[in-house]
Amino acid sequence: MSEDRVREQYEAYPYPPRDPRDEAKRLIEGSPSHRLEIDHYVFAGRRDWRAPFRALVAGGGTGDGLVMLAQHLADAGCPAEIHYLDLSHASRAIAEARIRARDLQGVTFHHGAIEGLPRLGLGRFDYIDCCGVLHHLADPAAGLRILAEALSPEGGIGLMVYGELGRSGVYPMQDLLRMLGESDPAERRIELAKRLLRQLPATNLFLRNPALGDHMRAGDAGIHDLLLHARDRAYRVPELIALIEAAGLAPTALIEPWRYDPASYLADPKLLSPLNALDRWQRAAAAELIAGNLKTHIAYAVPKARADRAVADPTDSSAVPRLKGEPGVEIARGLRPGGRVTAKADGLEARFATSTGAGPILAAIDGRRSIAEIAALLAAQDSKRWSAGYFAAEFAATYRLFNALNRLFLGRA
Repeated sequence: MSEDRVREQYEAYPYPPRDPRDEAKRLIEGSPSHRLEIDHYVFAGRRDWRAPFRALVAGGGTGDGLVMLAQHLADAGCPAEIHYLDLSHASRAIAEARIRARDLQGVTFHHGAIEGLPRLGLGRFDYIDCCGVLHHLADPAAGLRILAEALSPEGGIGLMVYGELGRSGVYPMQDLLRMLGESDPAERRIELAKRLLRQLPATNLFLRNPALGDHMRAGDAGIHDLLLHARDRAYRVPELIALIEAAGLAPTALIEPWRYDPASYLADPKLLSPLNALDRWQRAAAAELIAGNLKTHIAYAVPKARADRAVADPTDSSAVPRLKGEPGVEIARGLRPGGRVTAKADGLEARFATSTGAGPILAAIDGRRSIAEIAALLAAQDSKRWSAGYFAAEFAATYRLFNALNRLFLGRA
């Protein structure tokens, strides 16, 4: 019964709501499935993007991840074959229109659920995107196992699932709205939700959660998806890691990394010392408990057999640093030596100190120069300052910070 209701919801209210005409104005980018992230966290920054690439967008909805990935691959000159799968005809129609609006090639559309993927006989994929889908399945673990079995041994997957703590107040509201009329038509339930939201007391957990905003930004589809969904669940970090590992995969990253580091929130060494003694994912779990505002978790994962060789190595001097978003020269222009950068996320603001050499290093990053070439360029400008040891220390500090901010990645020339 809930399977039918999930399908009916996305036929009536495709989510997120998108207008294909907007493709002429902008490309919606995000995580997972940004090509720089895929290269860094799945292919160790070594993939040749001129080689053929097979990808699956599993539960592609109205197409955000599909369009971004297809456009990035086209921009890279990659001969890509991308398969889109979704159970909603209405969502698929929007995604198809967006692909046509950009005249992107190599995309094949399929109608169906993730559970039916093996019957399609599509073979194995270099990369699978599954964003905002697993938490709506009757059996998320079974769904992820199906996707893992469709990966090539050298492939990887990008996931997004709901975060429990950052959705504080959502599930009590869902319970309340079921009391108000679970069997009513969707239009009436949305109207009731709107009335309820206007009358909530200031003490209501949902109202007090600054991380929530879909019901304000995405119209009726946003209200339905957030508060009236027939089936969803949320995860804490340990549950997500367990889900990934049960599918025979190993996590390589949680995005954005700074949000999963206790040091982003705490400064007291008496508090940080015991947390720093934990393993990577335990520290991430602690950061989630401290921040309290992680409403989604974005992860990259690869088959366990190659977990130790999936992530790019910042000590490899032949690697090419690449920045997402603002060019390095623009970032450097706004930095004072040893200044600070600010990160904002869902009602929280954090400030991070930069190393004294961050500005010149960022200014030298153009997406073509290798780490070694950047070191040589800076040494040629000031050999006394930019000794090999100084550059190594300054690059390491700059990489740690801007990679944690989800801005700096490594690839190949």
